[in-house]
Amino acid sequence: MVTLRIQHSVPTFDSWKRAFDADPVGRKGGGARRYSIHRSVSDPNFVMIDLEFETVVEADAFLEKLRGLWRGAAQAVMLNPQAWVVETVKSTDV
Repeated sequence: MVTLRIQHSVPTFDSWKRAFDADPVGRKGGGARRYSIHRSVSDPNFVMIDLEFETVVEADAFLEKLRGLWRGAAQAVMLNPQAWVVETVKSTDV
């Protein structure tokens, strides 16, 4: 699995979550298999999203769609998005 990891601030979490749930770029159609939303405990208006894909090509293509969204309407519900395509090297229970 390949993960597209995104983080950014939001003016209000609830407004951002409604926009995220509307799925304006089509996560499933874009190849996403699963996602997780994380929220900072110390700053509830800072979110991190992990979107899982089968391939780097799918994750990169989806990131390009997101960047188009970020340049437009998404600016109303998010601030300074950053994203990375990462692969898990190791995951284990302790």
